[in-house]
Amino acid sequence: MNKGKFFTKVSRFKGVVYYESNRKRFRGRPERCFYIRYKDGKGKRIIEKIGWESEGITAAYAAQVRAERIRTLRLGDEPIPIQKKRKLSVTFEEVFEGHYLPWARQNKKSWQREEALYKCHLKPTIGNKPLREITPFVLEGVKKRMRERGLSQRTVLYALAVVRQVFNRARDWGLFEGEPPTKQVKMPRFDNRRIRFLSPEEIRVLLEACRKRSRELYEMCLLSLHCGLRAGEIFSLKWGDIDLTNGLLYVVDSKNRINRAVPMTEEVKKIFEGKVPGEPGDLVFPSRKGEERQRISRTFQRVLDELGWNEGVEDRRNRVTFHTLRHTFCALHVMAGTSLSVLAELLGHRSLEMVKRYSHLLPEARREAAKRLEEVLKTEAQQVEAEEEGAKKH
Repeated sequence: MNKGKFFTKVSRFKGVVYYESNRKRFRGRPERCFYIRYKDGKGKRIIEKIGWESEGITAAYAAQVRAERIRTLRLGDEPIPIQKKRKLSVTFEEVFEGHYLPWARQNKKSWQREEALYKCHLKPTIGNKPLREITPFVLEGVKKRMRERGLSQRTVLYALAVVRQVFNRARDWGLFEGEPPTKQVKMPRFDNRRIRFLSPEEIRVLLEACRKRSRELYEMCLLSLHCGLRAGEIFSLKWGDIDLTNGLLYVVDSKNRINRAVPMTEEVKKIFEGKVPGEPGDLVFPSRKGEERQRISRTFQRVLDELGWNEGVEDRRNRVTFHTLRHTFCALHVMAGTSLSVLAELLGHRSLEMVKRYSHLLPEARREAAKRLEEVLKTEAQQVEAEEEGAKKH
């Protein structure tokens, strides 16, 4: 039977049918919407929609609902709604593996890291617990165990953030009611901001070493150093985002969801002028399979190992990574006199908070500001003195 954009199929459970969407997909195939069929007390045929797979509905669950409906009609009583029972019994593992992870794979670039945190730290501790039993006290225990294992504050915070997101999505999908327990958990505080940036000589050495190993890696490093692009922004860069006429790179769908135009330096323009342009929708730096890259080449780490810049450096904030190149872009801009507000626009930040870390690189600007203030105060004092002298004469 055809129903608009869907097609009816019978499940292995009596009275349970589903429609497969020819538009929506879930877990790599057309998504299914489940319905149940039964007759009311007067023999009238009822077709009731139960819900979509992405909402946590399965054929077995729909069969449970049908059985409850029939029992109610026979006995005339009111059982606890099946959906209510489901909310009381669904576990963190069921929500994460059955619903959140499939959703994250389609919507988040960080899903692999979240899956790793789940497998290593969340599944062993709260995986088999129903959502209603995961209290702030339980999560404090998760924090304690992670700290005892010597994990960083950042990792603990990230794990708790994953828990919060799972609860929020479960609430959106009708699998949980109320506020997530993380709301009452004291989140770890730390200053994770990187301190290290490269000097002009180190930039020259790094680019030369990268150029010898990989022309493509050299070009990516140059883009980050000269335009401040994140690795993910370089990976997703398309030919349609490059405007050689006006010397601009358009960064769209960035980490902060802010689209921005970034001026190209002459060296960056030469990179694109020397390439054969593809179609507007083609990636500039595709992987060997023609897909969007997920991480920087291991060649970059081998270059760093050869240079020995991270040897003996324990504090991760002082270690050189690919993101250090964006940090270097910021530091050099500030030292060249670029204002923090302009720098925030170039980086795609919504506020000045993220760029205030570079304010210590503005000693000359601070001295100039103090000098201007001093001049203003001196001028005002002279005006007051002149007015007083004038008043005495009269």
